[in-house]
Amino acid sequence: MIRTALAQHLGRSATLLPSCVGGARLFASAGSAGERTALYDFHVKHGGKIVNFGGYSLPVQYADQGIAASHVHTRKFASIFDVSHMLQTYIRGKDAIECMESVCTADIRGAGNGTGSLTVFTNDQGCILDDLIVTRVQDDLLYVVSNAAMKQQDMGIMEAAVNSFKGKGKDVSIEFLRSDDQSLIALQGPTAVAALSQVAAGDLSKLHFMNTMVTEVAGVKDVRITRCGYTGEDGVEISVTSSQVETVTEVLLSQTKQQVKMAGLGARDSLRLEAGLCLYGSDIDNKTSPIEAALAWLVAKRRRAEENFPGANIVNQHLKQGVQRRRIGLTMSASAKPPPARAGVEIYKDSQKVGHITSGCPSPSLGFNIAMGYIKEELKKPGCAVQLKIRDKFYDAQTAKMPFVKTNYYVKPKQ
Repeated sequence: MIRTALAQHLGRSATLLPSCVGGARLFASAGSAGERTALYDFHVKHGGKIVNFGGYSLPVQYADQGIAASHVHTRKFASIFDVSHMLQTYIRGKDAIECMESVCTADIRGAGNGTGSLTVFTNDQGCILDDLIVTRVQDDLLYVVSNAAMKQQDMGIMEAAVNSFKGKGKDVSIEFLRSDDQSLIALQGPTAVAALSQVAAGDLSKLHFMNTMVTEVAGVKDVRITRCGYTGEDGVEISVTSSQVETVTEVLLSQTKQQVKMAGLGARDSLRLEAGLCLYGSDIDNKTSPIEAALAWLVAKRRRAEENFPGANIVNQHLKQGVQRRRIGLTMSASAKPPPARAGVEIYKDSQKVGHITSGCPSPSLGFNIAMGYIKEELKKPGCAVQLKIRDKFYDAQTAKMPFVKTNYYVKPKQ
């Protein structure tokens, strides 16, 4: 999680920051250089405070508003986040689906064309190597977006799977998109799609949550729009050639009626926590199973039955026999004015340690401190009173259902 002043999520300057979005707990320094995205000069011009985030120079906030204000603006209107550090991949061939299913838990075969799934790579111990989105564009074409900090690992996982299938005479190939060739921006918030609709061809009202399309945006052709995001709000991720990403971003910012603004990594982190979304390296890692992480829904029913992904037998064992700990949400009473619970804070019940915090911050939307972490299985039910040990003092908290703030995804109506 973000520390020092950023860790307070109040918009003050930060000097030493661990990564807060799309990767493991890597530290980011305001004084060191990182790889630049195609929007680097744009960020500087617009007052972005640049930090080294997982090896990339990215804005943590902007001069016109602090982190908390940017967070609230995203909940009310729309914000643009530069997420070009994420790994974008295309997998092609008639055996592409079978190949990708060999390393993740999604039912890609059962998905419709143009539909994406959140899923996880697992290891032989049934634990999570990374979380990612796999979109079945066509029967023979997959579009994958995975975390920046796990880029080298993820490339290795997918490339090894492709090479193994090729060695068996299968039809599959892989293409990793370089960030200096292809960029990715996330437009998030209640007015996001209205703003995009002003400058995009095609009917976005038919583009539902986790669906994708390729169209023209602001005169730029072959732009991929996927209705998803990491904030809990309606919105899209826009994959566009890096030579044209600044043009698209500037046009979206000009949609003043929808009040589109730029936002940085700080607001992205507090938004995802309110939405109950995991950060790899903090809330989930290679020692955490999907069941412990309360992510059983990511393991598709058919995949459980076939047991043909890494560690499937252990995941099924966890499903049938249960686990000893579970990821849960926690809230703290605002009236007591407690300090926020950060990663590593211990959870106690009746003077006994029963768990620990993995992410936490003051919630700009709710006005009190929220957190997520792991607790003994028998204490996971919402409403369980616990104590958090923060700087050698104990503070009252209670387990809570997530998401903390209602999500507003544009879900296709049930027939």
